[in-house]
Amino acid sequence: MSLSLARQTLLALSLALCTAPIAVRADTAPLIITFNDGLITPQRLEVPKGTTVTVTVRNTGKTGAEFESKRLHKEKAVAPGAEIKVELRGLPAGEYEFVDEFHENLATAHGVIVAN
Repeated sequence: MSLSLARQTLLALSLALCTAPIAVRADTAPLIITFNDGLITPQRLEVPKGTTVTVTVRNTGKTGAEFESKRLHKEKAVAPGAEIKVELRGLPAGEYEFVDEFHENLATAHGVIVAN
């Protein structure tokens, strides 16, 4: 019993689609860091290496905050009740420390972004 060419093609395409790897975009889940008067949540954020991602930094506190990372060469002020976007382009694997510079004397105002 032989299959027609159209059926063979359809079968081949169906198998190819079923076994193809599914690509998941890094930005499908929002990446959010919250600053709240010297408390950073989460203090550790993992991102995929080599991929451009955007991190939203929200200041839910009553005082100003500043996202600063010397290694990432990023420094942005965040007013109380405001949020900013920080774009990270294709980070190599590694750890990238950041701090709420306006509260850097507090241990809870330090965090790390891990690219892996």
